[in-house]
This record gives sequence, C-alpha cells and structure tokens, in this order.
Amino acid sequence: MTTTHTARPIGPAVLKELRTADDAGRPPVPVTDEEGGAPLRCCLRHSVPGERIALVSYAPLRRWAAGTGADPGAYDEQGPVFVHAEECAGPAGDALPFTNSHRVLRRYSADGRILGGRLVEHADAFDPALTEAFADPDVAMVHVRAVEYGCFLYEVRRG
Repeated sequence: MTTTHTARPIGPAVLKELRTADDAGRPPVPVTDEEGGAPLRCCLRHSVPGERIALVSYAPLRRWAAGTGADPGAYDEQGPVFVHAEECAGPAGDALPFTNSHRVLRRYSADGRILGGRLVEHADAFDPALTEAFADPDVAMVHVRAVEYGCFLYEVRRG
C-alpha cells in the first residue's frame, strides 16, 4: 500500500514526560511484556515478548491543543496507551501502522471539535479515507482509534 499520509507517534519530549508522570498524574509502572502484541504509540508497532513497556494515561487532544492554542472543551479526553518503558528509536518507516483491523478515523477541526468519524474496515481503505477526511478544509487532524476499546492509536495531521 502506498500512502500519502503520515502517522505521528507520540513525540520524544512528551514520551519523556509520560515516563515520569502520565496525563492523569500517575507514575508509570513498567512491566515485562510476556506475550507481545501491545500497540506501542512511541514507535508505532506491536511489542514483542520480553520488551519492557508501560501502560500510561495520555490526552492526545489536550496536548495538541496546548501547542495550537485550541480549546477542545468537552472533547478533551484521556485514555490508556502502551509505550516502551525506556526511550526507543521511534517508528522504523512511514507506513500507516495498525491497519490490520477495524479502525475509526475521528476528524477534528483546528479549534479541537469533532467533525465526524468513519469506520475503516480494510487496510487498503485507510489512505482513501484519510484523503476524504482532509478534502474537508475544516479538518485539521485525524485520530486513528481502535474499534474494540476506542483507544487512541495515532494522529495524522494536515500537510
């Protein structure tokens, strides 16, 4: 699949903060992942058995809004995300990750309001769905979320 969109992992500065205290103010509790398969938001891949990971609370829209001056109001939410317990190299490539399952693409305006969403059921539908989302000039970014738990996976921004 060739994509014209880039998944954005949680950035290194934010990861450093989350590894000290998450967005709920709690310190992370690193564990050794015995099974593997956790979707890591730091490097946008699944964990492998034996890696040290942490489940932290993350507020993606709040953090984005703080950098842009937007006020997401009631749309500000936080939820659980897996990250490596220690610094990692980040994503290995630019392919859209975690596309092997049903996902929801949630659209946001520049002021942090939800503009709509779309269920994506197949990996080959991701790029067209993102192209469609960004065809709307009011869409500033898209959050890709898991259907099963609603968890934030990554964001894709305009431009």
